[in-house]
Amino acid sequence: MRTLLIVVVAALSCTLATVVMAQEAATPHEVVTKVREAAHNLSKTHDLKQFNQKQSSWVWKDTYVFVFNCETKTSAARPASSEYIGKKISSIRDSKGHRLFPDVDRLCSGARRPSGIWIQYYWPKPGEKKDSRKVSYFKAAKGTPYIVGAGIYDEKQTAAELQKLTEKNKE
Repeated sequence: MRTLLIVVVAALSCTLATVVMAQEAATPHEVVTKVREAAHNLSKTHDLKQFNQKQSSWVWKDTYVFVFNCETKTSAARPASSEYIGKKISSIRDSKGHRLFPDVDRLCSGARRPSGIWIQYYWPKPGEKKDSRKVSYFKAAKGTPYIVGAGIYDEKQTAAELQKLTEKNKE
């Protein structure tokens, strides 16, 4: 009887941990909503400082909003890793040395489409060192050289699947 109780408690603990972890992960819908809101805000204010703050509405659950400048092709704002600000987008690499965004022109032109663009790559979750599969959504801030991005850490959803969902729900 005692063994059965231990097994049940262990199973419940694992289930509860999974539920808590699932609640901490940003959803594709949240990412699209936040990115579109951030792009709209940036197009009105041109204020990059708000996106460099670690404690803001642009940082939530396991993700954050970041900004690239498509004119200079550099990282313009990033609350989770400020050492990337000013670096060439094409020079940002994962832990295996692969460039995250080898085709910056494609990224920038895709973000300017009405539905934006999803890009898949590997990047560590905030507070971790090991890379995880990340799929990020990018949208242009109208009237600026900036594109805004945020992503989900997900092993299953593809950029193509997410792109189809986003195209159905254009801004």
